[in-house]
Amino acid sequence: MTAPARPPRISPLSLPALDAIDGRLLIDRDERDREHYRDSDLTGYDLTGTSFTECDFSSVTLDDAQLRGARFSESRITDSFAPSLLAARTHWREVLIENPRWGSAELFEADLASVHVRGGKIDYLNLRASKITDLLIEDCTITDLDLGGCRGTRIELRNCRLETLDVTRAALADVDIRSTSLRTVTGLEGLRGVTIDEYQLSLFAPLFATHLGVVVD
Repeated sequence: MTAPARPPRISPLSLPALDAIDGRLLIDRDERDREHYRDSDLTGYDLTGTSFTECDFSSVTLDDAQLRGARFSESRITDSFAPSLLAARTHWREVLIENPRWGSAELFEADLASVHVRGGKIDYLNLRASKITDLLIEDCTITDLDLGGCRGTRIELRNCRLETLDVTRAALADVDIRSTSLRTVTGLEGLRGVTIDEYQLSLFAPLFATHLGVVVD
């Protein structure tokens, strides 16, 4: 009998006293520690390679901000807004993301470890070719979740609503999507290592039959 999926190990986040900082002072390839950014409009800012440690972001706008290669460690992001989030090859460690309102979130080739996403709505979450260890996404609506080519361990989608899940060429282990509603899956071979429930199995049965070349008459 196959063992149940191991749950993600999410480290509790406890931030120290933080300095309130005007986000307009941020520049690329900088190192920022123990700072709080509130109501900052960072639309179009170049934050390439910037490192944030023990920082708090409240109601920030990140539309078209260039975050490529940025690092977020032991930080919290609450009520962020970004119709276009440009965060390829970013690094996330022990991060809490609450109520994001993101359109196209480009996090391909990112590195996530002990990340908790809670609430919010994301139109397209692109984690293609990312490395993921311990990711919990709960109570979140995601139209399209792309895990194509990613390497993921201990991932749980808890009470989420998804339209499409793409796991093409993904290498997954201990992934649990049982409490999430889902319409369709792309790349069925990538479901190896994913735990689903009986109802989801009945929904996916026609896809499995087509994938295996089984004729149901």
